[in-house]
Amino acid sequence: MTSIPAIDIRDLRVDYGNFVAVDDLTLRVPAGEVFGLVGPNGAGKTSTFRVLTTLMEPTYGEVSLCGVDILTDIASARRLIGYMPDLAPVPSDLKVWEFLEFHAAAYGLGSRAARRDRVAECLEEVGLTAQRESWCKALSRGQTQRVVLAKTLLHRPSVLILDEPASGLDPLARRELRQALRKLATTGATVFVSSHILSELAEMCSSLCVMNRGKLLASGTAEQVRDQLGRNKRTLTVSVLGRHQEAAKWLESQAEVHELLLAEQRVTFDFTGNDDAQADLMEGLIQQGIRVRTFEEKRSSFEDILVEVAETNRLS
Repeated sequence: MTSIPAIDIRDLRVDYGNFVAVDDLTLRVPAGEVFGLVGPNGAGKTSTFRVLTTLMEPTYGEVSLCGVDILTDIASARRLIGYMPDLAPVPSDLKVWEFLEFHAAAYGLGSRAARRDRVAECLEEVGLTAQRESWCKALSRGQTQRVVLAKTLLHRPSVLILDEPASGLDPLARRELRQALRKLATTGATVFVSSHILSELAEMCSSLCVMNRGKLLASGTAEQVRDQLGRNKRTLTVSVLGRHQEAAKWLESQAEVHELLLAEQRVTFDFTGNDDAQADLMEGLIQQGIRVRTFEEKRSSFEDILVEVAETNRLS
């Protein structure tokens, strides 16, 4: 694993007239990660991707891919990139293998036999070997997305940039896409994927960041993002067998327990500690001689968090 980041963005700004789409974004993505970029519509995701894919120049800033400056060496940068835009079209009058072999030829991938072998490899990577002879027009939405992903992989890019790849997919197709992306990361490729659905990225990515109104709000693992956004509170419900008053009294004495409510054998409260503190809390109850029957956790969904963030920043 190289110490050079796959994506290195420094002080990136993108203006459209008087509108600031990306506001001094600084972000580093290590090689071999599935890294998510999430934010509501207008957060600056697409503008960031357009700069990364060399489709537009920023107002100012520095951007490099695997050590290559994309602003001064566009040709080298483009050889590193595999770009999958949102709702990428496929021709209806071609079979899957024909569509992919056309692009393989455009990439200059050697002889016809070599191109055919590479097409077969990419179809296997995205789980579409059985659809090789299918007409593109006969594919489902999920299959079409995976065919476009296969096309994106043909030239073995070091950095894959995927804009809303799961848009409109059903749950099964999203799961298949997640599996394909994780498999790609194990080969050393870096996957940079955007979505406005934070829970989708939390399941798919090893790390992620949150943008809103052009600014980076948080970056890291899903738990680190929760902490940075101040949304790490969870609601816990403990069901005990007997001694419920004692359980409630002990819990109420803990610093990270708030808004406790006792209802028969169930104690419900807000908890602001981390996962280790939660484990300690359960262990402490047992050490008190309390017989714990169930221990349930409820947290704000990532969608709820993103809505709160967007609303807070809109009003600020």
